[in-house]
Amino acid sequence: MGSTTLLFSNTQGVNVGDFAFGTGMTAGTQVTAMNATTVTLSLGTTAAMNAGSALGFSPDATNPSYTNQSAQNIQDLLWVENRDRKYDTSVYKMRGIYQRGDQDFDLSQFGLFLQTGTIFMVFHLRDMVDILGRKLMSGDVLELQHLKDYDALDGDIPAALKRYYVVGDASFASEGFSPTWWPHLWRVKLNPMVDSQEYKDILNNLSAGDAGNTPVGKILSTYDTYLNINQAVIQQAETDVPKSGYDILKFYTLPTNPDSTYPEDDAGPDPDNPSPKQKIKGYLTADGLAPNGLPMSSGISFPASPAVGDYFLRLDYLPNRLFRFDGRLWRKVEDVQRTNITPGAPDNQTQRAGFVNNSNTYTDGSGKTHPERQMLSRILTPKADN
Repeated sequence: MGSTTLLFSNTQGVNVGDFAFGTGMTAGTQVTAMNATTVTLSLGTTAAMNAGSALGFSPDATNPSYTNQSAQNIQDLLWVENRDRKYDTSVYKMRGIYQRGDQDFDLSQFGLFLQTGTIFMVFHLRDMVDILGRKLMSGDVLELQHLKDYDALDGDIPAALKRYYVVGDASFASEGFSPTWWPHLWRVKLNPMVDSQEYKDILNNLSAGDAGNTPVGKILSTYDTYLNINQAVIQQAETDVPKSGYDILKFYTLPTNPDSTYPEDDAGPDPDNPSPKQKIKGYLTADGLAPNGLPMSSGISFPASPAVGDYFLRLDYLPNRLFRFDGRLWRKVEDVQRTNITPGAPDNQTQRAGFVNNSNTYTDGSGKTHPERQMLSRILTPKADN
């Protein structure tokens, strides 16, 4: 059994509680103590660690810190994903065969669907292994030269639109087995590459060719277009439905006499009681505004000389509270319920703004600061059994 205390030239970036990864590390090994030059582990190494051995440390057991780049590494062990991928800058040329077909509508039992351009391509097994050193696997990206679009609709594009496809599945082709049952063909399922996190290493670093140093992702990506569409939809939605709940401003509230009776004539309300005591009640109708379009003021303290029937919105209440002066006291009318729906607005006090789009942070017992809103992969981190 190896040592539990390892010597480093410096331990910058390592924290107590981090998980250790590398050759000779047992799964679940954590840092229990450290100083400027040593790290103490919860478990001993399985073998003696030689000088210069590479180790990785991560605060999350489901997100290992690998010491080498390998196609066998898994970035997120909880979701079994490799989101931050690194692609080889070398380009390998191979010959593949597939049946070219038109993108037609597919009438199935669930309705009419447009085929998405999925391609099934076959490669010779031995040629592929000789060129790549391995078989094609999920996540590999292929550029199909014969599908380049030299006449794009946007005339400002300075280069031909290249077509990239991503390997989704791979297996031996059924037609590629010889009479002696040896496989000779490798069949892959290709889907069009999209502008997502997995392929940023290609989209942001690969030049578009004719366009000089312009990244290919800037030309191929439709992200900005979709973002503009989304922003336009949000702006129109804010115009159509500016706040949550129901708008009662269009309804007239009849003022009452001092004895809470209604005026019997059409001469108007009693001059001693110029404004309604209450507003229309309902689900999410409280907007903090005076009824019937009457004037009102707001602030963090009541005015010194109010008149009977004056309305005042207290901004130091959360939610803000509307009051009415009855000649002796300021009486509560309602608490504001209607707020802006868009996340991030200063007056948005809805559950979606305070919970779903929560941007607050908290500090744990060790003094580390964490966001209150976290991914499930971090919340559901498996704990070591030891």
